[in-house]
Amino acid sequence: MRARLALLVAATTSVVLLAFLLPLAVLTERAAHNNAVGAATALGQSLSATVASTDPSSTGNLSSAIDDVRSAGFPVNVLLPGQRAADALGDQIPGPAPRPASLRAGTVDTLPSGAAVIRQPVFRSDGTAVVSTLVPVSRLKRGVVRAWVVLGGLGVLLVLLSLVVADRLARSLTRPISDLAHTAERLGKGDLEARATPGGPDEVREVGLALNRLAARIDELLTREREEVADLSHRLRTPITALRLDADGLRDPEERSRLAADADDISRQVDALIREARRPVREGIEARCDAREVVAERVTFWGALAEDQGRDLRLELPEGPCEVRASRPDLEAAVDALIGNVFSHTPDDTGFTVSLYPLPPHEVLLVVADDGPGFGDDGVLARGESRAGSTGLGLDIARHTAAAAGGDVRLGRSPSGGARVAMRLGPPVA
Repeated sequence: MRARLALLVAATTSVVLLAFLLPLAVLTERAAHNNAVGAATALGQSLSATVASTDPSSTGNLSSAIDDVRSAGFPVNVLLPGQRAADALGDQIPGPAPRPASLRAGTVDTLPSGAAVIRQPVFRSDGTAVVSTLVPVSRLKRGVVRAWVVLGGLGVLLVLLSLVVADRLARSLTRPISDLAHTAERLGKGDLEARATPGGPDEVREVGLALNRLAARIDELLTREREEVADLSHRLRTPITALRLDADGLRDPEERSRLAADADDISRQVDALIREARRPVREGIEARCDAREVVAERVTFWGALAEDQGRDLRLELPEGPCEVRASRPDLEAAVDALIGNVFSHTPDDTGFTVSLYPLPPHEVLLVVADDGPGFGDDGVLARGESRAGSTGLGLDIARHTAAAAGGDVRLGRSPSGGARVAMRLGPPVA
């Protein structure tokens, strides 16, 4: 933004300076031309007075007057009555020979070289003489280049000065905006303590104040939500304890064991809910873990159960690490959910494959494919719509984890006709 403002000011200043300096440069050249012509005209007139008063039979004083004009830097000659142009006194002046009869006083002729010739008719008793004064191009242009250089330097100086002033003004505008952008970026990464320092113009200051109020409100709402979830989770402890007591009072050992297991499962879910409520907000944004390491560890964990049930467990991993935008607990829960679905919804001897592939440019694809009956349709991705007798929670966990990591979950059929779940995970935030 600073560069654009500086460019705008430079362009505007340049246009204004050109509008003033170009006419001023032309006026300077004309003034130098007029000054040179005026000086030559004055010298020619003084010489004309001498020519008019000189005795036709004597030219001594006339030669001295011609030398005075020459010393001023102007070539001059005098064509006396009856003389030819080649016999004129003084310097040879280029151009056509003057015609005294039709000549007007102060006539200025411009030569092809750019020089000017000023001709003055002088009326004498013996006829009309002509005084011709040559104004060289160097005299017509004297001081013009220097004046142009001064004007150009002044224009450059004014442009530089305007750029300095524009940069100061732009900095006063962009600094508060940059602070707002930095604060918004920190808030986006989960740092709810970030606050902007209001400054700059009134509009920018109002935006800073509004951003601070928004951040405070978000922090308040998240704190209240975590407190309410934690309070609700703790309230569930009492009915869970009562459920355990009721299970212990049953006479049927099998029924007592089943209810106790259900109570333990509910307790674990409540504990997970409490941990989720207490997790820092920015963990899901700056999350990072090695998917290869997590998948290898969880497959090893499930390998013992797979061996007990006679399942052929196949693992395909890339050679290098695979960093993804997910926390280790979230990715572990997603992998456990996908593998757990295989154990829950396929026969004991059904084999399955867990594969991890790097995707260009920096994404990772986790695929769990089994040799079972497969999915009936894609509705299992919605919670509570599983057609296999479950709540669909496992795939829902995978879907949320993939979405938080900038990816998605897609269902399909494996080469053997079974279920195939592909979870795409994005790279960590730089």
